[in-house]
Amino acid sequence: MSEVTLIAGSDTNGKLTRQELALVPAPHSTATHQVIPHVEIVNSLEEALGFRHIGITHEEYAVTKNGENFFGVMTLDQGIDGASFALGVRNSHNKQFRLSIVVGLKIFVCSNLQFAGDFDIVLSKHSKNFQLKPAISVGIDEAQRGFLPMKLRVERWKRAQVTDDEARLTIFRGFIEDQLDAPKHLAKDVWHNWQEPAYDEFRPRTAYSLNNAFTSALGTLEPVPRYKATASLGQFFGSN
Repeated sequence: MSEVTLIAGSDTNGKLTRQELALVPAPHSTATHQVIPHVEIVNSLEEALGFRHIGITHEEYAVTKNGENFFGVMTLDQGIDGASFALGVRNSHNKQFRLSIVVGLKIFVCSNLQFAGDFDIVLSKHSKNFQLKPAISVGIDEAQRGFLPMKLRVERWKRAQVTDDEARLTIFRGFIEDQLDAPKHLAKDVWHNWQEPAYDEFRPRTAYSLNNAFTSALGTLEPVPRYKATASLGQFFGSN
């Protein structure tokens, strides 16, 4: 029990199981702000996915050190060649951001996460009249509509050829021009991953390989910073 208390308290933001997530305390709701325990959102997502005959094959969750902000990833039993669709979810007890989800992919060969963009589905305020299950239902429907665009985006990345100079410029813009929510020191790791890919699948000089050079570097971060950085990466690549 002491380990769970440590995770839910203020000493770590490592990965949590759903059982551990259920032990993270939630503050009381107010007259204008309805607090929804993080685990209730996870359970409602699972229920909404189940109604649509979508299963969860893997899940991982993390909270900020004070337990107030929550991030998670659900890998689904549907996908495309070489990857499964995934949903990123976040929630906040302190109004830092709204409940929202984002469509993504979990790449089989390296387990890298690729989000389609920033968290932009649901985006609901926790007002006193907020209803979780209807909001989640609408959000999942919108997420499903994002599966095809995500597939087409990956196909476009795989066709787009990238030179070393273009890769350098992308890395510069991401880290030096602060277009990514990620530590600057990872720029060297991205360049190394681009120059010496760990997997043959990423040896072609394409935007897909460059994206994975980024996601491989971001994978070294702790869970909460990783989810934030990966979401900003999806938005970054989506704008280019």
